[in-house]
Amino acid sequence: MYCIDDKEYTCPVSITMDIFNDRWKLAIIWYLLEHDKRFKELHEDISDITQKTLTIKLKELEAKKIISREVFAEVPPKVVYSLTPIGLKLKPMLQAMFEWGIDYVKENGKILE
Repeated sequence: MYCIDDKEYTCPVSITMDIFNDRWKLAIIWYLLEHDKRFKELHEDISDITQKTLTIKLKELEAKKIISREVFAEVPPKVVYSLTPIGLKLKPMLQAMFEWGIDYVKENGKILE
C-alpha cells in the first residue's frame, strides 16, 4: 500500500496516473526538459493551451513538487519554471514515449514535413 497526501494507492502506476491525469502536464514537463522557462515561453511552446489552464497546471505540478517556481525581485516581475530533481527523472519515460510515438506514426500513419 502507498500513501501520498493522505490518499492510499495499491499500485505505484495509479499514483502516476493520478498525477498526470490530463494532456497538459506531460507537455509542460516535456518543454521544461529543454531548459528553464518563463510563463510566456511555455505558452508559446504549447500553443493550444489557454493561459488560465496553463496557470492551473503549473500550480498543480508545483504542488506535487515536480516543478519549481522561482520569482525574481525585479520590475516587471520575472518568474521562471524549472523541473525539480524528481521531475527530471521523467526524462527517460518521456523520451521513450516520444520514440514510441514516432514508431507508431511510421507504422500507422505518415510524417508530414
